[in-house]
Amino acid sequence: MSRSTQHSNSTDRNGTTNQPPDGPAARRGPVVAALMLGMALAALDSTIIATAVPQIVGDLGGFAVFSWLFSGYLLAVTVTLPVYGKLSDTYGRKPILVTGIALFLLGSLACAGAWNMASLIAFRVLQGLGGGALQGTVQTIAADLYPMKERPKIQSKLSSVWAASSVAGPGLGGLLTSYGDWRWIFLVNLPVGAVALWLILRHFHDTHRDRPATTGRARVDWPGALAVFATGGLLLTALVQGGTAWPWLSAPSLLLLAGSALAAAATVLIERRAAEPIIPGWVWRRRTISAVNLALGALGLLMVAPTVFLPTYAQSVLGLGPIAAGFVLSVMTLSWPISAAFSSRVYNRVGIRNCALLGIGAAALVLLAFPLLPYPGAAWQPALLMLALGAALGLFQLPLIIGVQSSVGYAERGTATASILFCRQVGQSLGAALFGAIANATLNDRLTHAPAAIRTGLPHDLDAVSRALQHAGALTARAADYLRRAVDTTVEHVYLGAATAAALAFLTVLLLAPRRFPVHTDAGPAGAETDPAPTDAAPTARNTAGRSTAGTADSADAQPPADHRPTG
Repeated sequence: MSRSTQHSNSTDRNGTTNQPPDGPAARRGPVVAALMLGMALAALDSTIIATAVPQIVGDLGGFAVFSWLFSGYLLAVTVTLPVYGKLSDTYGRKPILVTGIALFLLGSLACAGAWNMASLIAFRVLQGLGGGALQGTVQTIAADLYPMKERPKIQSKLSSVWAASSVAGPGLGGLLTSYGDWRWIFLVNLPVGAVALWLILRHFHDTHRDRPATTGRARVDWPGALAVFATGGLLLTALVQGGTAWPWLSAPSLLLLAGSALAAAATVLIERRAAEPIIPGWVWRRRTISAVNLALGALGLLMVAPTVFLPTYAQSVLGLGPIAAGFVLSVMTLSWPISAAFSSRVYNRVGIRNCALLGIGAAALVLLAFPLLPYPGAAWQPALLMLALGAALGLFQLPLIIGVQSSVGYAERGTATASILFCRQVGQSLGAALFGAIANATLNDRLTHAPAAIRTGLPHDLDAVSRALQHAGALTARAADYLRRAVDTTVEHVYLGAATAAALAFLTVLLLAPRRFPVHTDAGPAGAETDPAPTDAAPTARNTAGRSTAGTADSADAQPPADHRPTG
């Protein structure tokens, strides 16, 4: 019997046949198109609303709370990622993705009909509940459909869609708002989502595998899910609003942080006793997954520097307009997917861990080079650095994601993928809070020590400084130059912090990640010939239970979780 036949007809220890989620004869093209449309929806809605805020506030009011249009969506996406990951492993990918698209479209339709700011924020949270299912499940299905050798191609396509949609979002939002109504930025989701939903229902055949036959019906740890919601919601609210809506050492911040700590302790207790925990202990016990989670958390943290602070630098220091400033940032999204697609050639030669170390090491050097740029400099200089940063991070992120997805079987892949995305999202929220504090401290110091002749009338925060420099005619030449230098110094300090985060990611991969990533025997789509493992991967051995144990390369990964141990 051929290896592919063995793979497609394997049975688990309870006698349940392991069927493929989609065989090689299935038409993957329409499914991939649906995944790309779903990814575009999730990415577009994270940025498209940015340029429509003035019109929304002018129509609905609520200027004091409009930031929750972004924060509410981010919170809902982040805290639902681990829940949807577990549910996709329990019930299969298709129902979770269909539910996610339906919730997203329902939220979009409701947002278009919002009658005040409170209702719009609530409907944005509903959108986020669907967006969490879209982000995690799309990545997981892509890993299910393609063997390890082909995953860089499909993942780079998804990365390209995400990058293009994120960059196009503000421009599309401005276009729809200028020539129509802000409500169209939500209505435009409906036809795109409807096509994605139809393609999934029509062409994606997800046969759920590995559900134990003895349990009868799947058990979902709903108390654990609520605890995860509470922990993530309280923590992210503290990080997003702290230093903005209220001071860091104020009662709201301290209460939220204390509440998140208590909720985290309750989550640990609940998850340890649950039969099917939302966040299983093996996510953190296996070096392969825990190291990648921590490393990509650091990636999320460092990404705040270019995405949040570079546009301000380009407009305030270089004097560029919004479109040109966006281009300086967007060049990173050109090199990232190209580098990610090329990464398989690198990690097949030097190994996944070494490829990731090469990428994040180069990223740290690029971030350290930013403070060396001349003042005021030319636009091509930071653009060139962002091009190099995208290329470096493409070599870092994608191999680690593929390494984790390939180290687990179908029944664990949704949870493992969601844990990666969850940690990256939390890293971004932590980075926004941390680097926001660094920026405010630096800028306040510069403004406090401004020469007495220009100190009177100077703005007191980064947003106010940016607005003042956009109307520099109201400032003296000396004051304008001092403010530009203050912004330049502020962003330099943020980039130094980002370089520190890159160094932490480097050390995490170097010290915690296994030298050889284990490869599960059903890492590719069942019914298809499994790829040979890359040079650093330890192929897994199928045991008598029809499950796989991890390879011998890493002792921490070699021990399967308790429910994967062979019975004889």
